[in-house]
Amino acid sequence: MSIEGTPALPVLLVVDDAEVIRQLCAHALTDFRTLQAANGREALALLEQEAVDLVLTDVMMPDIDGLELLRRIKEKTPNRVVVVMTGFADRDIILQALKANADDFITKPINLLQLRNVLRKAMERQQLREELIELKGMDRLKAEFLGLVSHKLKTPVTSVSLFLQNIAAGSVDPRDPACQEVVALAQGELENLQQLIRDLLFYSDLILLPPPLRRRRCHPLDRVTLLLKELLPELSKHGLELVFTPPPSLPEVPLDRSQFDFILRALLLNAIKFTPRGGKVVLELEATTEQFTLRISDNGVGIVADELPKVFEKFYQVDPHHSGQVRGFGLGLYYVQEFVQRHGGTIQLVSSPGVGTTVTVTLPLGETE
Repeated sequence: MSIEGTPALPVLLVVDDAEVIRQLCAHALTDFRTLQAANGREALALLEQEAVDLVLTDVMMPDIDGLELLRRIKEKTPNRVVVVMTGFADRDIILQALKANADDFITKPINLLQLRNVLRKAMERQQLREELIELKGMDRLKAEFLGLVSHKLKTPVTSVSLFLQNIAAGSVDPRDPACQEVVALAQGELENLQQLIRDLLFYSDLILLPPPLRRRRCHPLDRVTLLLKELLPELSKHGLELVFTPPPSLPEVPLDRSQFDFILRALLLNAIKFTPRGGKVVLELEATTEQFTLRISDNGVGIVADELPKVFEKFYQVDPHHSGQVRGFGLGLYYVQEFVQRHGGTIQLVSSPGVGTTVTVTLPLGETE
């Protein structure tokens, strides 16, 4: 266990059938927390139990030798750093090690200064590889997001553009009752466009600069009351009934207020979006001595069983009517789950087509940071 504020040392596993070499490495390599194994089988068992950053293995060992150990490690965890040491300056052994994706090798007798440099450089190369993978992932994510943005913006922009072109061409008679319907539809698309732009700005910041968790003890009922005042017009516009009975008392809960507000707003807006006019949205709050529970239920269209495992995936959207025109970016539930997990909580979603959906969030009543 590391002292708070002090970074933990990287973990090195030294694998060699010669105990003296293992002990010398453990004493000399003070920049690592060192584990030891006498052969490949012991090493594999240790790797199942410990989070190891780097493996330094001899080649010639009984049972499972170093090259076989290297192959097994790379098959299971390709990104784990493995440095091979050998007493043979054998070109074939070196080639086998490199073909098995060894990160580097060193020959015996070992020069400790050289060993330190080899291990340091291997760790640095691994860090660079991880940073490159992360950058590629970010590029892929940005490309997916931009593609989704383009798709989502086309429908409202096209609708409004066609309406304006009809006005410019004189094809629309303002006195025609049908024109008023078209105006209402165009207005709805403009509102959709405005919401998409707001979501775009919000999610682009969230994706590129994930906010830190800042928990403070607060009364969840205060946050719920403020948000319900904001969303009541939306409930009314969709002709939905809100059922909410404030509990007589609730303890203070350690919350990041902005992230809790996001969780509550996203879940309520989902319930509103997928509940037909005349439906009902139920909000419940409760607490025990150990946890706070938020539950939101609706009697909307529900979700088919095949889609339930996907609802928390990034960019995934439930489309019960197969219209291809579901509003939003498919990021709400993804970040709801992300924020719940950051709080050390859990989220459960239960749904049946034609019956409705219930989402239950539980958050621990632990200490703030």
